[in-house]
Amino acid sequence: MTMSSIKIECVLPENYQLSESPVWEEASNSLVFVDIYAKKVYRWDSLSKQVHQVAMDAPVSSVALRQSGGYVATIGTKFCALNWEDQSTIVLATVDKDKKNNRFNDGKVDPAGRYFAGTMAEQTAQEVLGWHQGSLYCLFPDHHVEKCFDQVTISNGLDWSLDHKIFYYIDSLSYSVDAFDYDLQTGKICNRRSVYKLEKEEQVPDGMCTDAEGKLWVACYNGGRVIRLDPETGKRLQTVRLPVGKTTSCCFGGKDYSEMYVTSAWEDMDPGSLLQPPKAGGIFKVIWLFLFFKGGITGLGVKGVPPYPYVG
Repeated sequence: MTMSSIKIECVLPENYQLSESPVWEEASNSLVFVDIYAKKVYRWDSLSKQVHQVAMDAPVSSVALRQSGGYVATIGTKFCALNWEDQSTIVLATVDKDKKNNRFNDGKVDPAGRYFAGTMAEQTAQEVLGWHQGSLYCLFPDHHVEKCFDQVTISNGLDWSLDHKIFYYIDSLSYSVDAFDYDLQTGKICNRRSVYKLEKEEQVPDGMCTDAEGKLWVACYNGGRVIRLDPETGKRLQTVRLPVGKTTSCCFGGKDYSEMYVTSAWEDMDPGSLLQPPKAGGIFKVIWLFLFFKGGITGLGVKGVPPYPYVG
């Protein structure tokens, strides 16, 4: 007889303002992520428990591995290459030059090594958001950029099916997880449809990742949870609640990609509210344990797949 349980640990209780875009770097046993408004990329070594950072000159909204070494990141409205050793960046391409209030938001590399990332308009005043000002872009290995579509409000989570035939995408204020037909050879997407509409208590869909069974995990901003979805049936399979409200994104990492890392934020919270919850803005690790009553604790449950590196 077996029983599963979940262990949640705050591995970095640092109160990041808006931590996002976690990606596991297997070569260094590290979690790489950004704090958008702090304009920094962080790398947390899971063995030494040390965290290092590189500062940027504009909001940095996503980071990904680069096949040739270092990383690629979206900084302001620029796709950039990041050299971690000398902390230098090189601009690969710039988008939305005609929209001075825009910036990139979430991004991820596809199975062919292209870097997909979307933009959004920053709030110009309290609660004033520029609707439909963003677009989804694709940076190809030769550094040219193609626009996939526009009319986006808050471009967010993205990932691909295990057979590389479907692209999943979130525009947060649609409160929907959408799917597109995806052509691996060209990077083209088409035939948009919704595979899951968030329920009221789940709040706002944010970052997203895929597990080894092809199911989707979505971080729910203001919902204090990540949810596991079956994109084929449109059903929610599991809810993991965290001790913070503003869960922002998630990825798998650790040995065999059997741990989930969840980022969070404390943006838009007044200083007093930081006391409750105290771990707002922290980085969390989620582990699924299986309890075998005759053999103690062994094995892990849900696993992820390694991230793809940008090949340009």
